[in-house]
Amino acid sequence: MPCKVVLAAEVASGYTDEIKSEVSQKRDKPTLVGFLANDDPHAEKYAQSSSRHLAEAGLGFELRQVPREELEAAIKEANQDDRVSGILVYYPVYGDARDQALQDMVDPTKDVEGLNVVYNGKLYNNDRFLDDERTRKAILPCTPLAVVKVLDHIGVYDHALPHGDHLRGKTIAVVNRSEVVGRPLAALLANDGAKVYSIDINDIQVFERAAGSSVNSYTATKTEFAPEDVVPQCDVVITGVPTAAYKMPTRLLKPGVVAVNFASVRNFEPEVKDVASIYVPSVGKVTVSMLQRNLLRLFNYQR
Repeated sequence: MPCKVVLAAEVASGYTDEIKSEVSQKRDKPTLVGFLANDDPHAEKYAQSSSRHLAEAGLGFELRQVPREELEAAIKEANQDDRVSGILVYYPVYGDARDQALQDMVDPTKDVEGLNVVYNGKLYNNDRFLDDERTRKAILPCTPLAVVKVLDHIGVYDHALPHGDHLRGKTIAVVNRSEVVGRPLAALLANDGAKVYSIDINDIQVFERAAGSSVNSYTATKTEFAPEDVVPQCDVVITGVPTAAYKMPTRLLKPGVVAVNFASVRNFEPEVKDVASIYVPSVGKVTVSMLQRNLLRLFNYQR
């Protein structure tokens, strides 16, 4: 059976139409401020893409390029500015623990990326709501959420199973364990019932719920496995290594695998289409849709 290639634009289109429709009915428009404090060409490309797509949806965007030493003060100023509906910082800035401190500095009511300690706690505890009445959903990080939406679109999620178990029986590899994408993505998938091998340069961890545990309880266990041990077991392989030199060996992939790449470069070899049943080469446009969606949600909460 030939491999089906699914493009991000196909998945994003429905969300984009919904957002445009809602924004067109508003008198005041949400405005996102993006802070660029590094010289990463991928971050600059994402900023340009954000600006274009937000404008197409009728949303405001302002890019502020600041030296990283001045970023903390700039975030605090935007937190206090009522004209700013959402704040986005293009990471990495320092590339270490200081980036987490910057994430926690963004006011949760304006954090479109859902990376501060409030939303992190909600995500890792599988608590999807901000209030006891369950009327306001917590913000989830844009790229992990985009990957989830892609998997749902292509049928990996089984909605015939109980809520919280839509990925039961699925084994998934996530090749990336950054605090911005890889780790939260592994947690989201484990929270939905999957067994997730979280692979990075140092080790492989298994994210999964213990048998008989509550739906909001999962564990992350370090293993001695190598990619050769776990990738052939996986129904879904998701890659996000930000370097063109890295390629997931096609020989490791299970026949019929679902292959999804969220890196800015292609992590799969061209032969992936000889093995995979579905191949998603990028999720960028879905990420932008989730960014718009989060911005609009925060704007509505603020009012």
